[in-house]
Amino acid sequence: MRAAAMKLSDLRKISEYEWEIPRDHRRDMRGAVRVFATADLLSQVMDDKSLEQAVNATTLPGLVGPVIVMPDLHQGYGFPIGGVAATEFPHGAISPGAIGYDINCGVRLLASRLDIASARPDMEALANRLNAYCPSGVGRAGAVSLNTRELDRLLRDGSEWALQHGFATKLDAIHTEEGGRIEGARPEQVSERAKARGRNQIGSLGGGNHFVEVDVIDEIFDEATAAAFGLHAGCLALQIHCGSRGLGHQVCTDYVEQFQSCISKYGIVLPDRELVCAPMDTPEGHAYLGAMRAAANFAFVNRQILAHAARRAFEDTFKSKTGDWELTQVYDIAHNMGKIEVHEIAGRETKVCVHRKGATRAFGPHAPDLPPQYAAHGQPVLVPGSMGTASWVLAGTKDSMLRSLGSSCHGAGRVWSRTKAKREVQGEQLRDELEARGIAIRAGSLRGLAEEAPAAYKDVDSVVDTVVAAGIARKVARLRPVAVIKG
Repeated sequence: MRAAAMKLSDLRKISEYEWEIPRDHRRDMRGAVRVFATADLLSQVMDDKSLEQAVNATTLPGLVGPVIVMPDLHQGYGFPIGGVAATEFPHGAISPGAIGYDINCGVRLLASRLDIASARPDMEALANRLNAYCPSGVGRAGAVSLNTRELDRLLRDGSEWALQHGFATKLDAIHTEEGGRIEGARPEQVSERAKARGRNQIGSLGGGNHFVEVDVIDEIFDEATAAAFGLHAGCLALQIHCGSRGLGHQVCTDYVEQFQSCISKYGIVLPDRELVCAPMDTPEGHAYLGAMRAAANFAFVNRQILAHAARRAFEDTFKSKTGDWELTQVYDIAHNMGKIEVHEIAGRETKVCVHRKGATRAFGPHAPDLPPQYAAHGQPVLVPGSMGTASWVLAGTKDSMLRSLGSSCHGAGRVWSRTKAKREVQGEQLRDELEARGIAIRAGSLRGLAEEAPAAYKDVDSVVDTVVAAGIARKVARLRPVAVIKG
């Protein structure tokens, strides 16, 4: 059953920042769609299929509560990017398309006490070293290559493997979602093809919208929380945005293909085969959960090794010239994941699988799994912008736990396709404009640079203002880019 093109009039306005597509919008819906957005942000997605995809997602078997949509919403594979959906554990569905091909694509933030005035003369040298030490680009090999037995250990142990091999500190693991190790990973459920694609890519960025970015902490909005997170105004920070590379992509590819037969086997009816799924308590569901968790652990290690390389670049650039250059991890968080969590839904605590695709966990103060020093403040929420625009550090709120399944936005969200961006933007001109603004740019190709132009994205400040006004996150600090490394 395919929906007609969505119109703003199809949504019921709850507030300036919250809307609903009611359950009776279509007969096959198992729940409503709750949208956090302004009318202006919604107008930017009316020409794509993202809201239709959100309605389709309400048909997932075992859905609990509404499908939730963030203001960085845009069309994805089957399930909208910026979407969140919970299915009851263990009988509800798990859908690879509702998690994404880049399993555990996420963001890591590290901070220093090195002020921008001291660092500015060496920024070009730092950008060169980061570009050299952090491999990027489609198909590029990473810093580490492993045999099958050692790769299986990495897939099972995640950040524990990195710690044992000298790529991480104990604080890095503490300041990583799930400690950087998702329990229940099953390397044996990851295909040999996936392992072959990933074994030589550990410690690499890849291409697309992935990046290493040096920022200056431009403004602090919550002094106490910023201090707890280790953020200091005027000092350098570093973001790493990437995921599970070819391994995660192949895991998703494998299980989307395998799950096609589950539709008839388990009597599942879906409006879009890109949403193919399996009940979690079936052999197919168990296998995908184990493989997805293994890919997630791969991604945690991938970002950890890139962080290790970035620390070396900072040391080689600044150690002989100034102090306070050491990078301390603030947090590492996924925004393409399926997580088993307990949430209060319709007045009762329910164990669910939360599918987050282009949405980040945003647990409030004193929620489970927070690092002890963050407990009183809520979980760090990392929202990177696009090249040349601000990025944000937010904190989760108590309301996010009740209203958005402990979730918030993950970035700005595309408004142009990559094809349109390459047609509208000249990579060389964009590079020159950014460098004229004091942003050192290192990119594998000018065409790839054009794909990620700021004009191709929504206004990240408007996206952040929306989730803050809706009460599901609060501002901690704004970051301004000074060097960007892209594939």
